Amino acid sequence: MTRSNKRSNSLICAVSALALLAACSPAPQPGESAQTPAESSAEVAAVTANDSQRLNDWFSELWDADLARSPQTLTNMGLLDDLDAYGRWDSVTDATAEANNNRRIERLAHMRAEFDFDALDASSQISYRIYEYLQENGIRNFGFRDQTYVFTQMFGPHTGMPTMLINQHRVENADHAEAYINRLSSLDDTLRVLMAQAEARAEAGVIPPRFAFQYLVGNAQRIASGAPFDDSEENSPLLNDFITKVNALEIDDDAKADLIERGTAAIRDEVAPVYVDLVEMFHRHEAMTDDRDGAWKLPRGEAYYQSQLANFTTLPDLSAREIHDTGMAEIARIHDEMRAIQAQVGFEGDLQDFFEFMRTDEQFYYESNDEGRQRYVAEANAVFDRIGTLIPDYFGVIPRGELVVREVEAFRAAGAPSAFYNTGTLDGSRPGVYYANTLNMENLPVYQMETLAYHEGIPGHHFQLTLAQERENTPMFQRRLYLSAFGEGWALYAESLGKDMGLFTDPYQDFGRLAYELWRAGRLVVDTGLHAMQWSREDAIEFLTENTSFTNAEIVREVERYIVWPGQATSYKIGQMRIRALRDFAQTELGDAFDYGEFHDVVLTNGALPLPILTDLVNDYVESSRAQIEE
Repeated sequence: MTRSNKRSNSLICAVSALALLAACSPAPQPGESAQTPAESSAEVAAVTANDSQRLNDWFSELWDADLARSPQTLTNMGLLDDLDAYGRWDSVTDATAEANNNRRIERLAHMRAEFDFDALDASSQISYRIYEYLQENGIRNFGFRDQTYVFTQMFGPHTGMPTMLINQHRVENADHAEAYINRLSSLDDTLRVLMAQAEARAEAGVIPPRFAFQYLVGNAQRIASGAPFDDSEENSPLLNDFITKVNALEIDDDAKADLIERGTAAIRDEVAPVYVDLVEMFHRHEAMTDDRDGAWKLPRGEAYYQSQLANFTTLPDLSAREIHDTGMAEIARIHDEMRAIQAQVGFEGDLQDFFEFMRTDEQFYYESNDEGRQRYVAEANAVFDRIGTLIPDYFGVIPRGELVVREVEAFRAAGAPSAFYNTGTLDGSRPGVYYANTLNMENLPVYQMETLAYHEGIPGHHFQLTLAQERENTPMFQRRLYLSAFGEGWALYAESLGKDMGLFTDPYQDFGRLAYELWRAGRLVVDTGLHAMQWSREDAIEFLTENTSFTNAEIVREVERYIVWPGQATSYKIGQMRIRALRDFAQTELGDAFDYGEFHDVVLTNGALPLPILTDLVNDYVESSRAQIEE
């Protein structure tokens, strides 16, 4: 049955898990023998364990079924045993999308009918609520599928598929190389399905703005440059990757030569033609589009944008106006803290003058050459070494997975953000990767190095995502789940946690922390401005130039990102503000009994959580801890 009580989203003390289980114990009826407390507790525990196990078994069955339908997820997880799947791409047809949505509807109805929420243990209740949220959210998003862009400069299969082959498709034997060739050969079919969807959406008015196409064309051409796409003496990124992996195999030279010959032919005969057609399509769509930027221009733009705000914040009732006003208030607060740092370093002038100083002074930037890039990577690693020594003082449960720092590959650097993170595999065969985009070192100012490392790596994305993945007694869908408000909110919270941990001792690095928080506050204003208030690209660029210290190149790239990804940019600050508000609440309620490690374990050990569920869990923790204090 459906759970009887959906708890509120406010910062109140909700019923604890122990109280909920106690409330499930039936009172003896007239004429029945009263049970002893021990007997009653034992029976309730047995029923709870049985129902919880049934639910977890069902989740496991669903996960296995979904995994079997997704060869790319298998590859991402490092699961290579199914060689047929290892040579295929996920189905991207409209029929597959429809079938997936029908499964959401059916599974949601089945779970509500077959599992009694009140009979589950506390952990399984969390899993139930998360799964329920995911199905409801997926069903809502499916209704706006035709309002989304298939190809953008930020993401899309034209770069995503080659990136997966290069970064995730391991070649440990000849069969794996055969699977790589199969994926090269079938890349054409998958891309053409997606191109047909992009054509249909363009005809219906769902088409990226004009600026996006210079990136789309450029990224496609970079992938399709070099041998065997052309007569260049230098190999293309795909061919170079395939040859490198095959040559590392311990097989005879003739077998290597045969694999390389067939891989080269697959790129030349199957991949090259589709990229020619893809670039031609991009040019046609560029001629069809205009310079309007926001989601408001789409056929169902207003409703679509509200759905995206709900999707990315996990707070369905939060309006664009509320988000916009929150951003403006946060900008004013952070500006005041920045002025204090300006006074601390003795800089004379107003805040705009200080921003310009931080944007342009050579001391804050490494040169865009090999030496500058290598220095940045080395110093980012040193940041992780420093914070690693402090982690046990602030966290109870610590992930085991390795983190490495890498530069973004040249073929996708132009449209990529300054930094991002990719999760490692469950078995540890591929580490978590903190990518730094070193294409233009002006986008990686030294004074932002610490906060960027904390966000993407430790204790940010790498810490949170790896910890979730390593939770062995948790349903796999939770271990692999990513929710932007939680994940990006946590990563932004992790930046400020560095301050609490005694880091940011250099005032310029502390300014970098505030600069990134200011940036996320600005996103609340700019994203809602673009998509709900009909701001232009130039309006957004001007606002961020006046109110942040980021360089013009960084501002332009980020604004263009927000334009093609409505709502996502709001998740960072909304999530961070909720996590920080919950911590402030716990510290106020518990006083000297507050423990960072306990609080962080409550936040992190269930994987990614919708913010209302996270709120309830912290309320439970505070109530339980306060009861222990009063005993």
